[in-house]
Amino acid sequence: MESPLNKYLREHSTCPGPALDWIEKQTNIHTNYPRMLSGSVQGELLKLLVEISGARKILEIGSFTGYSAVCMALGMPSDGHIDALEINDELEPLMREGWEKAGVSDRITLHIGDAKETLAGLDGPYDFVFIDANKREYPDYFSAVVDKVRPGGLIVADDVLWDGKVYAEPLPADAQTAGLLKFNDMVADYPGVEVVVLPLRDGISIIRKK
Repeated sequence: MESPLNKYLREHSTCPGPALDWIEKQTNIHTNYPRMLSGSVQGELLKLLVEISGARKILEIGSFTGYSAVCMALGMPSDGHIDALEINDELEPLMREGWEKAGVSDRITLHIGDAKETLAGLDGPYDFVFIDANKREYPDYFSAVVDKVRPGGLIVADDVLWDGKVYAEPLPADAQTAGLLKFNDMVADYPGVEVVVLPLRDGISIIRKK
């Protein structure tokens, strides 16, 4: 059930278009964990960050049903391009139909498979990276992409507060929380970036490469 805060944020943020509404509806119908969808407020934040940064070459690690890729594609210039990585091939038809409805399918290349293996074969420099995949592997994703991001480029990571588990006492011992704790510490201590963590939804880190 939507919290009063999230309802207020949604009602006072720019509304998504019909294609994004369609993706959200289909995600709720056809997936077991629709909460994984970025949603309208976070989606608008991604779109604005892409617009403000002028990003043309974008990498998305974890596309789910394609909602966030649409948001970022709508924020790009017409010559922009997204490499979208997703491990679940069963979601591909839904993703592609949503991208077609949004008119952005020609701006997105979908890579199905293990993200770490796919990343090894992709060349930068990227202007913008969005990380929203296996929480256990966030440190590996960061290590793999930080050198592929141009100076001044952005890395945005979702779910970094993990329902408060990363600052709970005592800390949970599960692998997902451990991965996020390592990632958050790694980014905070990394000399080549500056970072701010926002308490939006489940936490989002905005990281700028110096």
